[in-house]
Amino acid sequence: MIDPLTEVVSLLQPGAQLSKIVSGAGSWTVRRSEAGRPFYCVIVEGSCRLEVDGQEPVTLQEKDFVLIPSAHGFTMSSLEAPTTSEGIDPSTVSFLEGETRHGNPGGPPDVRLLVGYCVFGSPDAALLVTLLPELIHVRDESRLAALVQLVVEESREQRPARDVILSRLLEVLFIEALRSTAGTAASPGLVRGLADPRLAVAIRQMHESPTRPWTVAQLAKEAALSRSTFFERFSRTVGVAPMEYLLAWRMAMAKNLLRRKEAGIAEVAQRVGYSSASTFNVAFTRYVGMPPGRYVRAM
Repeated sequence: MIDPLTEVVSLLQPGAQLSKIVSGAGSWTVRRSEAGRPFYCVIVEGSCRLEVDGQEPVTLQEKDFVLIPSAHGFTMSSLEAPTTSEGIDPSTVSFLEGETRHGNPGGPPDVRLLVGYCVFGSPDAALLVTLLPELIHVRDESRLAALVQLVVEESREQRPARDVILSRLLEVLFIEALRSTAGTAASPGLVRGLADPRLAVAIRQMHESPTRPWTVAQLAKEAALSRSTFFERFSRTVGVAPMEYLLAWRMAMAKNLLRRKEAGIAEVAQRVGYSSASTFNVAFTRYVGMPPGRYVRAM
């Protein structure tokens, strides 16, 4: 059986970029707004506050894991810091042995975190990330902490096959984080959809048989729901309408096949569910902004 999560993460091609130990003491606030950069964080000890733009603040505790697949803006701060703070005060940053300190440079920290950024190798990262939740928060999951630690250790060494190992570790990290998220706690996206037994059947059918001429009524039948109930439940849970999700997945597959140059446009059209090359050409051009032939030449 095809696993939609594995397919999406594999196409994303996650890679290591930056990881470090950060600690905080006293009152401190850090604001980040690197658009589109996937951010992850493990609370090693203590607690702090996380506020992602457009969402309610979350109190992070020891062993919590956070993954923001596309961090457009978020704030991390001590629990005592005012929530209206504009951002980082450069004078509160100190560089201690092996870690970055925010707030009071002396004394034991109130919180210690392992934080990092990844990069997505796929040119379609922006498209694929829309299929994932905006925020993934997992509480007390030791497996994730162990995986992140392995990523950090590997990134600091120059051992043979380092890049290959990092790539595999990050794929596992992303999948583990996604599947560890409780369905009701996840923001709308693929993870939350797969946590709904009825919707999961329809999503897996779309991934297993993307060439079928699916309709909302057919997908609703697979989910054993009425057409209206399925459409409303899918849109609310996944964050996009069923046909919009199917189109996004077909376009992601098409762009991947075109980049690999293993098939002509007519065959790619057939493999992603279009009855003719001309129909595919129209859909691809409307979605991507250029015809598939020009997309191939531009690579």
